[in-house]
Amino acid sequence: MIPVARPWMDEQEAEAARRAILSGWVTQGPEVAAFEREFTEAVGASHACAVSSCTTALHVALAALGVGLGDEVITVSHSFIATSNAIRYCGATPVFVDIDPATLNIDPALVEAAFTPKTKAILAVHQLGMPCDLVSLTSIAARRHVPLIEDAACAIGSAIEWEGEWHRIGRPHGAVACFSFHPRKLLSTGDGGMLTTNDAQLDRSFRLLRQHGMSVPDAVRHASDTVIFESYPIVGYNYRMTDIQAAIGREQLKRLPAIVARRRELAARYQDALQSIDGVIVPREPRWARTNWQSYAIRVGAWINQQTLMQRMLDAGIATRRGVMNVHKEPSYPAGTWRAASGLTQSEDAQHTAVVLPLYHQLTEEDQDRVTRTLAAVIRDL
Repeated sequence: MIPVARPWMDEQEAEAARRAILSGWVTQGPEVAAFEREFTEAVGASHACAVSSCTTALHVALAALGVGLGDEVITVSHSFIATSNAIRYCGATPVFVDIDPATLNIDPALVEAAFTPKTKAILAVHQLGMPCDLVSLTSIAARRHVPLIEDAACAIGSAIEWEGEWHRIGRPHGAVACFSFHPRKLLSTGDGGMLTTNDAQLDRSFRLLRQHGMSVPDAVRHASDTVIFESYPIVGYNYRMTDIQAAIGREQLKRLPAIVARRRELAARYQDALQSIDGVIVPREPRWARTNWQSYAIRVGAWINQQTLMQRMLDAGIATRRGVMNVHKEPSYPAGTWRAASGLTQSEDAQHTAVVLPLYHQLTEEDQDRVTRTLAAVIRDL
């Protein structure tokens, strides 16, 4: 079976985990602190705060920015459900706008019309690693005096052109960017997340929220020569990353340049092989974006049944995935739990026409050629 994704780990990660386990400090400690420092250097941010997942990172970001009961957050329905769930955790309402079909990202042209007096933030998703139009979105956020939060779950290693220079996603360009280390992402710690910001006060809030609202972290108290009693100035959460995960993450971070380069190479091979197949639309980068190709999602013609295509690929020993879900179609999002500020035609069309093909660092060219040959044959037979 050719899987749709596979993390790249070997003896280095195993030894890093062993080192953390034998150190006697396995929860949030020195490895987490080191991972945070190294992550800031990798993306160009001033601060990084490690947490247990990207979902918890999004929740922490929203809470730290004051999103609460009765507020609205502008975002997309066309995203993994965690994006909207984090908004609802705060008691706020997701306000959905449609996507740009070329990038599957939030359409900045529709954002202005979504604002109401209740709007507290914009939450933009770098879908499948493809960067959003941050130039437009940051301009809107500044004009409207609301923070821009980047859901960068898939976007480690992606970049945008910013004032004539290439900037890594996570610098960040909004108030905060949130990353995932789930096994389907370029870097994995089993699971885990990271928040990056250039605002020291926001970073302080993140650190309070991730550890029960504790004023002094365990690592500081236990390393002190004097007795320190912590206090709990706010109600926080248990969203800590373990040192075992962080040790693995530090090794994974060293691999990032090679992982991005290999994925871009494989994506280029897909582009060449698939663009001539009738019924297949290949993804394209905007001139101002460099994607990490976290996922390679084609669009198929309306006459092609997505589920039938995926089943026949699976029968041939090749795993695929639908592109992205639409939250407003899920039973956990009944009427009244969300609002649409525009039609969601492009979002709904993408859900039924996008198919993610296998793409990961260890994918061989022979297996990739098998994917493209099989896809072409299946489409011919439909």
